[in-house]
Amino acid sequence: MHDDKYFVPFKLTFRERTHTRENRFQGKYYESLGEYKTRFDLRPIRNIIVRQNSSDDDSAIYEIFNRLNSGGVNLRPQEIRASLYHSAFYDMLHHINADPAWRRLVGRAEPDLHGKDLEILLRGFAMLEDGDNYAPSMIKFLNQFSLKRKKTKPENNEYLENLFKSFLHACSDLPDNVFFTERSRRFNIALYDAVFSVVCRSAFSNKQLIDGKIEARSVRNLEVDSHFIAATRYGTTKTVNVKTRMERAKTLIKMI
Repeated sequence: MHDDKYFVPFKLTFRERTHTRENRFQGKYYESLGEYKTRFDLRPIRNIIVRQNSSDDDSAIYEIFNRLNSGGVNLRPQEIRASLYHSAFYDMLHHINADPAWRRLVGRAEPDLHGKDLEILLRGFAMLEDGDNYAPSMIKFLNQFSLKRKKTKPENNEYLENLFKSFLHACSDLPDNVFFTERSRRFNIALYDAVFSVVCRSAFSNKQLIDGKIEARSVRNLEVDSHFIAATRYGTTKTVNVKTRMERAKTLIKMI
């Protein structure tokens, strides 16, 4: 620990107190701990190892992590998810999240600090691949998809990246705010994942890329469709509402 090749020089510093003696470790380095150095070296570090018996589901691990996530600055679900399920697939998500064409659609030049835009990308891919089998909750659905994607082969991640880029090309003639709700001026995740899933579905099924452009008017027609609106107003992650949004997107979204 005293080798600066591996560790940054560290000096103990404590808050100053009035009318009390200075802490005996104030200003000490590892090498200057003296008689306390051996005690420090032998000090045990306690660890808790959590293992879930079921190999195909680790929801208990996520739940433990989530319940420990209290006090201070709490992590968002996507931040926990990115920590538990980090993989080459997530590296790919980070890469496409920086694409200027994608940044244009989400309306922010820089990625979100808490991974909100990463979750949008993740949700789009999850709905594309497993949307037909969707069941609440959305958090569990995205966790299971993230777990599955940890086993993805490199060539599959490469294909998904290229598929997404072809989707961005299909959106190139759309307005910057095409996925923003007109009234709230906020990014409409339900609108995005419905359009993304429907536009990519045929190409994804045949391991091809998207050919053509999305008709801007058709996206607007979907956004103002009464059935689509009803499926986004309350209980947006209920199975019936998710399926309704996908069905309306299949009917209304057009390619040119």
